[in-house]
Amino acid sequence: MNLIKHTKLYFILSLIILIPGVVALLAFGLNLSIDFTGGSLLEYKITNQPTLAEITDIFAEHDVKTEEIIFDKDSKVNIKTKPIDAKKSDELTQALSEKFTNVQQLSFETVGPSVGRETTKNSITAVIVASVGILLYIAYAFRNIPKPYSSFHFGVCAIIAMLHDAFVVLGIFAILGHFLNVETDALFITAILTVIGFSVHDTIVVFVRIRENLKKLPQSWKFPEIVNYSLVETLNRSLATSLTVIMTLTALFLLGGQSIKHFALALLIGIISGTYSSIFNAAPLLVVWENRIAKKDK
Repeated sequence: MNLIKHTKLYFILSLIILIPGVVALLAFGLNLSIDFTGGSLLEYKITNQPTLAEITDIFAEHDVKTEEIIFDKDSKVNIKTKPIDAKKSDELTQALSEKFTNVQQLSFETVGPSVGRETTKNSITAVIVASVGILLYIAYAFRNIPKPYSSFHFGVCAIIAMLHDAFVVLGIFAILGHFLNVETDALFITAILTVIGFSVHDTIVVFVRIRENLKKLPQSWKFPEIVNYSLVETLNRSLATSLTVIMTLTALFLLGGQSIKHFALALLIGIISGTYSSIFNAAPLLVVWENRIAKKDK
């Protein structure tokens, strides 16, 4: 089985998956929740569901501007506003109760603009720190790799595969946010960091086997042959591990609560992408890079 043979095809498939999401990310951005933008989110259950105009007018009477109103199933209404306090929330609930029957406030949460900005800053910082830390760790862990191969190349290829997986998730959620109003909250950052960790872990398993085979296999073997041999050796293990996680996340996405549905979806997309990129992006990219270095040295 020659997994390295169709390297260009793998890269083309990756671009086909990646480009629409990146375009959506640049064009639409993510549909950020109040965790990032700041604001208040009120959820009600109203038996005789009101119209959008009625809710807007009631909130306007109490000097509260609505930013978004979503009518959900089971007579639920989600209302997003500028930041308000608990007292104002009680006033709005009372006003709705006077207008409609069986009004029940299910939840109320508020995040100030400064907290939202801090969350955004910390999220970006977390991803950057994780990327730099992973690069340094791989470069150190592979420091004894046989020459002329470079541990730095291994680290960079792992980071590129990792960023591919992160941007696949970000891109798909940009599309979902624009067309299906799916929001990205603080839990989404947890999913991204988890995907990053899984992607790098899967890539390192392959790279460790390549390092071992560089020392063990005959020197007559070319680098692409060693990489392909290593991929075949780790393929069953990678697929078995990933399929187990994918089945678990699928069950969680289909049967889990609404609050974790998007979290499970982000993980599911990321794990599938991570499995693909570890085998068909990271290792082939390493082969292309090392081959070009070898040609220049001749």
